[in-house]
Amino acid sequence: MWQVYKKELLELVRDRKTLFFMIALPLLIFPVIFAIMGAVVASAAIEEEQKVLRYAIINGEQASRFEESLFYHRDFHKQEMALAHEDDIFAAIRSGQLDLVIKVNARHQDDLSAEQQSQWQLYFNDSSQLNQVKQKVNKVFNQYLQALRQDKFGQLGINKKQFELLMKPVQLKTVDTANERENVGEQIGGLLPYLLIVLCLTGAMYPAIDLGAGEKERGTLETLLLTPISRYALVLGKFFTIMTTGIVTALITVFSLVMWSYLIGELADVDVVARVLASVGITDLLLMLLMLIPVSAIFAAILLSISIYARSFKEAQNYMGPMSMLGFFPVMVAMLPGIKLNWSWSLVPISNVALAIKEILKGTIDHWMLVSILASSTVFALAAIFLCVYIFNKESVLFR
Repeated sequence: MWQVYKKELLELVRDRKTLFFMIALPLLIFPVIFAIMGAVVASAAIEEEQKVLRYAIINGEQASRFEESLFYHRDFHKQEMALAHEDDIFAAIRSGQLDLVIKVNARHQDDLSAEQQSQWQLYFNDSSQLNQVKQKVNKVFNQYLQALRQDKFGQLGINKKQFELLMKPVQLKTVDTANERENVGEQIGGLLPYLLIVLCLTGAMYPAIDLGAGEKERGTLETLLLTPISRYALVLGKFFTIMTTGIVTALITVFSLVMWSYLIGELADVDVVARVLASVGITDLLLMLLMLIPVSAIFAAILLSISIYARSFKEAQNYMGPMSMLGFFPVMVAMLPGIKLNWSWSLVPISNVALAIKEILKGTIDHWMLVSILASSTVFALAAIFLCVYIFNKESVLFR
């Protein structure tokens, strides 16, 4: 078995494609991709923040103080347009002539005099996730509301100090009982398991295809079967090779992301990464690595089974697409709000590991639960390995 393992691992290392996917891609290309994505999102957010909004106001004379504040605000530029009907407002916004329209109630002053609530309307396109129209309007609108309240209270003979007390008679001060590590772990605890587990899957895919369907296509599988090595040893040797590449790819990628994030953080004077690294000890890192072993074993065994079943390299690639859901879906479930690690979730494969890594980062892991996670994951991994051995022993599958 170990001879097969050494032989397959040596051949993979000699393959430039494998080296690219295992080392170059995670070490250099992934960080560059993430950096470009972050820069694009940051640039779009800054552009949206600095954007001057073109607006029109209807019945502005009813709220002259608000209209004046909006006119002199740096985030807004008034456009004079005839907007007689609501269809005209929709058309102006959809065509890009206006970013927003504010329609003041035509009886606004009468409503205030009659001590009735007045209703305004704000028209804008809210389909963009980075849209800040409502936030910018609220900055001016809330100041106008504050001035109206002060006027009303002044008419009742209430001074400024009494007004402030009435507006906020009690101040609720929150005291967070979670320590810094728990807060940081909650924030990044969903992302890190996603990266680790999905990378274990993607890092094992290419070697699995090459060691199964690739051998069939090259015609070297028959030669390998003629060697005085049992089929169990052949399967286990290939299995451990695939599992190793999956874990190594995940670790190299995470190391690369941490390294680049730390360097960028030092240059930008942002110490988030440094604080995270300082809070996570060696024992916690080893526990996370331990969690990856049964997950990688499950992936390696299933991927090798699929690869052996496939007739060719291309057919194996077609099968791997749906297989990716096995890695994505359970991790996505673990990232949902309200999902926490308990004894029931500790028995769900892959999801239990994602939840455990999150708890390890937070420093709130129940170590007895790790035993349940490792036991259940090991059972699933062994079942997947036995399935792989069963497929490998079938002549009808090997020589399809």
